[in-house]
Amino acid sequence: MTARIVIAGTASGVGKTTAVVGLVRALRARGLRVAVFKCGPDYLDPTYHARAADRTSHNLDGFMMGRDAVRSTFVHATRDADIAVIEGVMGLYDGASPTGEEGSSAEIAKWLEAPVLLVCDASGMARSIAALARGFAAFDPQLKLAGVLCNRVGSRGHLDLLRKALAGSPPALGGLPADDALAFPERHLGLRTAERAAIPELLFAAWGERAAEWIDLDGLLAHARAVPELSLPGDEHQPAPAFSPTRPTHCRIAIAQDEAFHFYYADNLRRLERLGAELVPFSPLRDAQLPAADGVLIGGGYPELHVEALAANLALRAALRAFAAAGGPIYAECGGLMYLSASIRTLDGRSHPMVGLFPGEAVMSDRLQALGYVEVETQEPTVLGPAGSRFRGHQFRYSGLVGVPADASGAYSVRRRRGGETTREGYRTGSALGSYVHAHWASNPRIAQNLVAACARFGSQR
Repeated sequence: MTARIVIAGTASGVGKTTAVVGLVRALRARGLRVAVFKCGPDYLDPTYHARAADRTSHNLDGFMMGRDAVRSTFVHATRDADIAVIEGVMGLYDGASPTGEEGSSAEIAKWLEAPVLLVCDASGMARSIAALARGFAAFDPQLKLAGVLCNRVGSRGHLDLLRKALAGSPPALGGLPADDALAFPERHLGLRTAERAAIPELLFAAWGERAAEWIDLDGLLAHARAVPELSLPGDEHQPAPAFSPTRPTHCRIAIAQDEAFHFYYADNLRRLERLGAELVPFSPLRDAQLPAADGVLIGGGYPELHVEALAANLALRAALRAFAAAGGPIYAECGGLMYLSASIRTLDGRSHPMVGLFPGEAVMSDRLQALGYVEVETQEPTVLGPAGSRFRGHQFRYSGLVGVPADASGAYSVRRRRGGETTREGYRTGSALGSYVHAHWASNPRIAQNLVAACARFGSQR
């Protein structure tokens, strides 16, 4: 049995990720093997988890994955861990609906039968923290609120005052001091990706030391260990028990992985590997040629921050066009779609030529263009399967495609989870498919199967 605890917040921006980074480092300093997870569709926070834990962080999303896939992913990813630290999304009870728990941290905590440590921005707060904490605890009696983490406290004295205010249940299990000098830098999609060149190791080490000094780790561990064994659902959503292929290699898929493209759900990649795909990384920024492969996967990321280098790599752009012209399967999401479009127009108004597989220009904006969960139904055969294939995903973007001919789009029917509006999206050229939707294939395991099959067929024909 793996000990586990959910680190949830009273709202977004209260410091959940910093708390998780500090806790993971402090627990590792005690010699514990720590598995890390992120509730919801976020790609950025898991990069901080991975740096802190020195292992892959997995997303757990109630809307996109469902209960059985969440539990399966959790059980398999914690088989070699002593404790699992699960970062929540937004506020504890926030999710896909303002009236239900679907897609919320609370839902994941219940599914995993895990206690919750509630992170609160306690700056400028005293006795009111008791009302806040008790309100969260009473809102859903089925949820076990282990305690409160008082973040951004002003001093030891301030934390002592908050402990007294919280006397009883739920108690204060410590806090973290406010320190702007140790803040993780941000960018337009939230936190910066935790690249070693951009985020120094000293920040991770410092928060680990703060957590060990300021948080009641013994109290936290007592709650985390007082959990039942989780049973493993025996259904089609179950991923592989180990993160390596369990079948002979059927195809090779080149996967874009560099500073411009790195948004992938670990569970999606493991599904491809289990189905017999060998994933071969390449860099659209630096590589002149594609590696030998039967398919190409280009995820999201920050192509708009690297437009000059992407545009200058004429050889790789030509190689992708040649691969597509030969009938090679290409699947791209969000940033990958932008890269495969005709050009990217940055906020300064300049256009930069891209691969040109799809018509239209990806135009950056300083405002969000789409945000939220979606349900997709394909309107024609694609590398993801026959027309009528359905899956769930998420959109979070600051760009949109303009100048696309009416007959060049519409491979997808996309329905927004909030509001229910339906639009046509998805762009297909031969066996190349691109969309702004970040899909999670736990919502329909056949999608990964169909993609691997398409790549294997292409490979066998060459």
